[in-house]
Amino acid sequence: MRFTDELKEATKQSWELSLNHPFVKEIARGDLPLETFKNYIMQDIYYLKHYGKVHAFAAAHADDFSVSATLADKAKNTAEAELTVHKEHAQILNITDEEINNFKPAPTAYGYTSHLYRASLSGSLGQIVAAMLPCYWLYADIGITYQDAKPAEKLYANWIQMYASDWFQNATQEMIDLLNKLADEASENEKEKMKEQFVIAKEYELAFWEMSYTFETWLSSLKNADIVKN
Repeated sequence: MRFTDELKEATKQSWELSLNHPFVKEIARGDLPLETFKNYIMQDIYYLKHYGKVHAFAAAHADDFSVSATLADKAKNTAEAELTVHKEHAQILNITDEEINNFKPAPTAYGYTSHLYRASLSGSLGQIVAAMLPCYWLYADIGITYQDAKPAEKLYANWIQMYASDWFQNATQEMIDLLNKLADEASENEKEKMKEQFVIAKEYELAFWEMSYTFETWLSSLKNADIVKN
């Protein structure tokens, strides 16, 4: 069993919950309210800005120049994806520049990116890649799982097909292979640290769906925030 197979098994329950979350199911059916998807896209634009930077951190940690080059290229691709998401969805979802400039992330989006930075600043290359991998891998699995779905909403159909594409599947496999290579060279103690980074990141992936679906916000922003006074 490869190291990544062990990680997948360790997060089996979280994985199933993610693949079958109402947010994903409703995209596949085409009946997710566009306002909910807009909330997700806004959070995801914020996330991708930081995810791209984490790729750059990982590239700087690599001793093998070919690995550095690969990760730097992925950092560039992630930045371009963020810009593409902004451009393609802004008009469809009526996302204004003012909304982007004034956007404040929900607790989960903030916490997830903070987890990635923690791995980047205090962990090894293996730990950074382990923290990054669930984002690739889960979306790749969603693409394959729902590739035959035919949502009437074109936006949702394109979203699924992007993750089912050979390009994204290959990019994901590259990251899986890289983590396995790093694990082969790591001590048992280091592999435990890598596993911890992966498991936490996977929990944040599940929480990201819930955050988007429920319009999670900071507690003090809630209209009934006076509940905390007691």
